[in-house]
Amino acid sequence: MSERSCYLLFMKPVVTALTGKLLNATAAVLPGLAGRGALVLYRYPRADRSCTAAERRLLAGAFTGSLTVAGKNVVTYCWGDGERPVLLVHGWRSRAAHFAPYIDALRAAGYTPVAFDAPAHGVSEGRRTTVLEYREIIAALYAEHGRFEAVVAHSLGGSAAFLALRGAAAADRLVVVSGVADFDHVVDVFCAGLGLGPRVKAALRRRIETDMFPGEHDLWRRFDVTHRPDEVVLPILLVHDEKDRMVSARQADKTAAAYGDRVRQHRTSGLGHRRILADPGVVRTALEFVSAGERVRD
Repeated sequence: MSERSCYLLFMKPVVTALTGKLLNATAAVLPGLAGRGALVLYRYPRADRSCTAAERRLLAGAFTGSLTVAGKNVVTYCWGDGERPVLLVHGWRSRAAHFAPYIDALRAAGYTPVAFDAPAHGVSEGRRTTVLEYREIIAALYAEHGRFEAVVAHSLGGSAAFLALRGAAAADRLVVVSGVADFDHVVDVFCAGLGLGPRVKAALRRRIETDMFPGEHDLWRRFDVTHRPDEVVLPILLVHDEKDRMVSARQADKTAAAYGDRVRQHRTSGLGHRRILADPGVVRTALEFVSAGERVRD
């Protein structure tokens, strides 16, 4: 994701401004049409599927598998002998290989890193995905590998991890980097990035409900990370940057308030939303939390 809006990376500022104005004007007379237009921009990740030489070497050393979700082939990865599995869950416009520093460190510590490229990401099929598809993938990997010693997730991958840990999978510990607490926070960021007014936002929310999640009642509450915290009973480390302009650090504070003394927080400053994931200090803190089972100092 970009620091302004993960959906606007391929749009120049002037195009972004004109698109927002056009959607706002359309919403004044045809809100349904404006909602459909906003949804087209919102729901497709437009993920960069290119892979660096180092990432190709990393993936070449994994045992690869596949599973099918919503008719799309999803590629999975496993490094190691299967003992002490740790699941890695990437975020929007990302891929499994972006966890390279964690994979190396986990293997050195005797863990088995397990990961996947979500639909429309990495080498998996599809043009779009949802947190429900993420949940289905996590459940399938849990069925294959058993209880995870830890789950490490980034950004919207954290939302999917919390959702899956409410009954679809189980783990001993959870690390979330740059996570989202409120499910509609991404909609807020998207609308702010395009300068969309309340009419377009309302129309977009209706389209998300009917087109992306048909039949899912009360999704804006049920998909919140803070929903039913008593169902996710495990130690949690929340890592967030104070200057993250994509997902405010207040989102981590909301999650911490909901989960109480199960949560430890680690804050950085100046790493933003993406660079924080590979920061050596963050990787070290996350691995200490995973392996030591002790309180991580802020």
